[in-house]
Parts: sequence; structure tokens; C-alpha cells
Amino acid sequence: MTGAAEPIYFFTKTDPYFELSNFAPYGLDDDGVYWSSVEHYFQAQKFDADAHADYRERIRRARSPKDAKSLGQSRSVPLRADWEEIKEAVMLRALRLKFARAELVELLLGTGARPLVEASPHDAYWGAGKFGQGQNRLGVLLMQVRAELREAAAGR
Repeated sequence: MTGAAEPIYFFTKTDPYFELSNFAPYGLDDDGVYWSSVEHYFQAQKFDADAHADYRERIRRARSPKDAKSLGQSRSVPLRADWEEIKEAVMLRALRLKFARAELVELLLGTGARPLVEASPHDAYWGAGKFGQGQNRLGVLLMQVRAELREAAAGR
């Protein structure tokens, strides 16, 4: 009897696959600028690079991903006008940069074909949401990066 593969849920530091989380302490380099985590990078991209460079830098230098998220959720600085249209592309870029690290490539490929689910009870867009019925866009994008890495490893 074959059934659907058991999902991998990730969210908190104690979860076995916490490395998949945007809060995991894996930095990334984007055009020579280092970001401490995907969360730092993603939150900063919400703001116009020219008009709010200082605020973006404040987010980049935030002490923790949680602090970066708080700064990114503030509306004291306006979001860039195209944010809703580009936010998934920004997340995908961040994930591709993060998962360029050899140890993370191995981890992500090691998840096989199992569904990846961000088990955030607070976010029904990026995660599964309170009732597990969210869009899980982070998990979907991680599975896309996994497929890309699998193709690259196969030499395609």
C-alpha cells in the first residue's frame, strides 16, 4: 500500500528541520551584502532601496531575525509600491541564496519528495496557519528550490 509521503513540519528551534525556517541562523550574500538570515533579507526588501536605505540597513543589522521581522512589520515607513507583486520573487531569491550552502543543499535534498510545511500558527500565507489550512507559500517555494537543486545535481 502506498500513501502520500509524510509532511515535514518546521517552525520552532526545537523542530528537527528548523534549518528550513527563515529564522534559522544561515546567512546569505546578495551582491556583496551579507544578511544574517532570510528573515533579515526579506523584511528589508519591503522598503524602497533609494528612499529608505537607512531603514533597510537598520533591518539588515538587527540583532535577531525576530527583531528584523518586527522592524519589517512596522508601518512607520511605507512599503514599496510593488511589494505585493514581488514578495514571492524576493522570497524565492532569498531561498536560492540560502540554499547555495553545501550543508543546506544536502539537508534539503535529503527531504526527498516529502511535502514541506511551515507550521506557523500565526501565518496563513507563508505558513499553514492556525488550522493547518494556510497557503504554505514558504513550503511551496522551498519545494521549488529543492526541485531546482535536484535537477542541478542530476546534471540537467
